[in-house]
Amino acid sequence: MAERYPAIEPYDTGMLDVGDGNLVYWEVCGNPDGKPALVVHGGPGSGCTAGARRHFDPDRYRTVLFDQRGCGRSTPHASDPATDMRHNTTGHLLADMERLREHLGIDRWLLFGGSWGSTLLLAYAQRHPHRVSEIVIPGVTTTRRSEIDWLYRGVGRFFPEEWERFAAGARGAPRDGDLVGAYARLMADPDPAVRERATADWCAWEDTVLSLEPSGSAHPYGDRPSAARVALVRICSHYFSHGAWLEEGALLRDAGRLAGIPGVLIHGRQDMAGPVGTAWELSRAWPDARLIVLDDAGHKGSDATQAQVIAALDRYAGT
Repeated sequence: MAERYPAIEPYDTGMLDVGDGNLVYWEVCGNPDGKPALVVHGGPGSGCTAGARRHFDPDRYRTVLFDQRGCGRSTPHASDPATDMRHNTTGHLLADMERLREHLGIDRWLLFGGSWGSTLLLAYAQRHPHRVSEIVIPGVTTTRRSEIDWLYRGVGRFFPEEWERFAAGARGAPRDGDLVGAYARLMADPDPAVRERATADWCAWEDTVLSLEPSGSAHPYGDRPSAARVALVRICSHYFSHGAWLEEGALLRDAGRLAGIPGVLIHGRQDMAGPVGTAWELSRAWPDARLIVLDDAGHKGSDATQAQVIAALDRYAGT
């Protein structure tokens, strides 16, 4: 197994004013003269983590991490019901990423991220292909409405009892209706007890979907600190109820814009949250990408996932 690099602290941090009253936290670690790379975290609303720094050789990479609007150390925080979510959309995040690149004086950077992070970085790369040197994705999603429907309805056929509880948590929404939209409305309720109950029900379902995977935490959603959980569920339900403001299938349809950008797609065959079919479709539409399917991994990854990620990033460090 490839070991992650030693823990490292940022050598520079800041709060970037991106407008609409939002300040986005960013940090840079590694070698100031190294190859620029951007970590795009998942969720949406998970926030960046110190562990993500350890995938990158600190002698060869200048690694940038940031907390997307409303989460982590960015302000205002989505756990605060007064935070206006109208200024938190995919378009806003893409503009934030480009503003951060300009602020740091970076011409081109490698993009790294999985799950929702892969959706966001693919959208960025298709909008700004000349700013992207390579892409590494552990866990491919494109946040199509069909993928959202699978995650919050379709996979329920494997966990019928738990899905019944999730559906009941939507408080009166029809079982065949917009459950995600119902949760988004609950997360905007002025009553903190309503928001906390919706947060618990959502996280219980997310943990259930990942419960058969052999690696990772047993409760990756439910074990988060309270404010982080509330922000995550509020942002997730907000984005997913709007289809992430992406035209259905657009990221696969427009994958030709990635021509000339080398990529590595690493996906676990046991990923029930985001089945491998999406990764396969993307690899077919993007000839410069190599797909690696790991039989022992799911959405949370595995030792083999870590090894493949580090191998890909080490290979690109010298290009």
